[in-house]
Amino acid sequence: MKTPSVPVGVLYANFIESFSHYLQSSNMADNPDVEMWTIVDVNNAPEKNGSANRSNAELEAEKMAEAGSPTLINHEETQDSLDTIAANPGVTSSGNSLVFSTKYKDPATNVIANVTSVGDLREKVTLSWKNINVFVPQPRPSICRRLCCGKNDDEPKIKQILFDVSGKIEAGTLLAVMGSSGAGKSTLMNVLAHRNIAQVQVMGTVEVNGQPTGIDINALSAYIQQEDLFIGSLTVREHLTFQAALRMDKHTPKARREERIEEVILELGLKKCADTVIGIPGRLRGISGGEKKRLAFASEVLTNPPLLFADEPTSGLDAFMAQSLISSLQRLAASGRTIMCTIHQPSSEVYAMFDSILLLAEGRTAYMGSTAEALSYFKSLGYPCPMNFNPADYFVHTLAIVPGDEENCKDRVKEICDVYSERVAEVAKEESGYNRQDSFQAVVKSEKRSPYKASWCRQLGAVLWRSWISNNRDVIIFRIRLFQAIITGLIAGLIYLQIPYDQDGIQNIAGVYFFLVTSASFSNLQGVIFVFPVELPVFLREHKNGMYRTDVYYLAKTLSEIPIFIITPLLLVTISYWMIGLNENFVRFLICYGIMALVSNVAVSFGYIVSTIAPTITAATSLGPPLMLPLLIFGGFFLKTISVPVYFVWLKYISWFMYGFEALIINQWKDYGPIACALNATATPSTAMNGSSGGVGDGVPCIPNGNAAIKFLGFEEDNLLFDVYCLIALMVGFRVISFLFLLRRAYKEQ
Repeated sequence: MKTPSVPVGVLYANFIESFSHYLQSSNMADNPDVEMWTIVDVNNAPEKNGSANRSNAELEAEKMAEAGSPTLINHEETQDSLDTIAANPGVTSSGNSLVFSTKYKDPATNVIANVTSVGDLREKVTLSWKNINVFVPQPRPSICRRLCCGKNDDEPKIKQILFDVSGKIEAGTLLAVMGSSGAGKSTLMNVLAHRNIAQVQVMGTVEVNGQPTGIDINALSAYIQQEDLFIGSLTVREHLTFQAALRMDKHTPKARREERIEEVILELGLKKCADTVIGIPGRLRGISGGEKKRLAFASEVLTNPPLLFADEPTSGLDAFMAQSLISSLQRLAASGRTIMCTIHQPSSEVYAMFDSILLLAEGRTAYMGSTAEALSYFKSLGYPCPMNFNPADYFVHTLAIVPGDEENCKDRVKEICDVYSERVAEVAKEESGYNRQDSFQAVVKSEKRSPYKASWCRQLGAVLWRSWISNNRDVIIFRIRLFQAIITGLIAGLIYLQIPYDQDGIQNIAGVYFFLVTSASFSNLQGVIFVFPVELPVFLREHKNGMYRTDVYYLAKTLSEIPIFIITPLLLVTISYWMIGLNENFVRFLICYGIMALVSNVAVSFGYIVSTIAPTITAATSLGPPLMLPLLIFGGFFLKTISVPVYFVWLKYISWFMYGFEALIINQWKDYGPIACALNATATPSTAMNGSSGGVGDGVPCIPNGNAAIKFLGFEEDNLLFDVYCLIALMVGFRVISFLFLLRRAYKEQ
């Protein structure tokens, strides 16, 4: 009689489960001799595919040996030998192990099954929750309503969203959470994942493999949110490279990261678009909506998490793309992952692909079980699903609250939920003696550890690399900034072309410098006020996921933009300086450029403050100019510094317009030779300083040299270094303030 064969996939599953039990019951490091078995499909064996490449088993054995693991004795089994072994599976305490004859005679010798085709083995997760209650504080009435209508004590101050919701998901299960709008689907998933619950009060117990857990669940789970947020200028492979650098363990070799990226790309069907940019809606065309959804999953499964949460993954997709995405989830669940996702109006084909469903209505559980039993369960309650009707749509309609028929709908929902509650009451009685801890109170102690997988330097390198690529590929913005600097320089040069050095030229040159300071300030401020509002959702999500620190993100963004804010002042000054005919000393030109570069970067720093304060791009655009105008007025051109009212004197000291303008004037005029005077002018510094006529006849005041011109404009000739230091201090101070605003927003969202 021929020995019956067992599919390799079944053997893989048996090995995974046996290995999980083994890890829980023993410690490999305490055993001197460990024997490693490797299952190899002969169709992919090295003999048929060439022996040039080393096998995964050899690589894994080498990694374990380098890590100081015990002695490894590698065995390889082919399909034929597995068929023979499968005929007589061994029976152990777990009941699902396979017994092989080994070189060791001692039956206590440990054997590790290295299932090379499955990948990295991780502990399976069974997620359960008990008596989850969620309360949301109600907002207070407006001041006008309280004054006009008075206080109404009957209004509830808190609203309950979830009522004693309990359930359980076994490992390797794909669960769909369904219900009408407002049923509590997303709230339940956020509570189980310990995410986005800062504004609500939660009570109940969440357990992983029977052990109470708190926020530590984030270490073994991934959360795919409904909205797809990406840096659109990156390609799919670049995005996954960035994710792998910050999500995977810092000790993982670069080769293994790249290998894992390719595995995920193939696993989720992203090979065709791997080198295509993700795209920016309305600006840059990229991958499709379905590919973006799969990319969101790929980003999360890079670390091979055993538990996945997905908030409406099929939202915005057509029926075919939705089915394709759920097929990918099916494959992930088949590999042992526990997957929970909310879903809205799935097609009948998509509905049939789920292993289990959880139906919520009015914050209560109406049904939780297999999709196959759901129809018969509702039929037993007197709600049979009509023929050729989508079961998912029928369940949602049955549990929905229809406007105009609220009372009947609420009675029907209450009846269905009460029946289910009675159904699970027996299980609750059996567990009544078990003392459950509240997962959302201080009772469940979480181990204090850093949420970041990568080191600070690796975080900075990865974020800086991404920011640099993003800036370089935004060619339109780069060209606009260069074009703006060139045009502004040409306009200033043509208006003040070869300005004469006479009494009128002093005021004209002052106007030139103030124009350059003003144009550089406004153009650079407008260039950065949208930086943080655009990427803020991406930053908050990635920061919350523990990918990088706030200071790393801020530093990388600012460093990546420094080159453009050094190049644009250089173009502006180089074009305008020589066209206007300013101080011809080349050192003075270099100092002028240095001052303008400082002014530009101080304006950028001030723009970062506006950018981190403003919640949207529109708000940032509206806030920037009004906040800058008071500083412009006290810049020393429209109002001399000695004439500033005492109650506004503090604005003068934070105005980079004043420091930049004064420094440029000093650099231009200090120790400059004689300035031509009119024939009837009196060349006395005293008359030039106090502005009165002097000398003979009706002569006009004359400013004889550059130092007198500095005093005439209300500045001190020894303040050059002081102005430079003040500009540097303002640049650093503004950036520190903007960083603190960004840090506050990050912690507020956290």
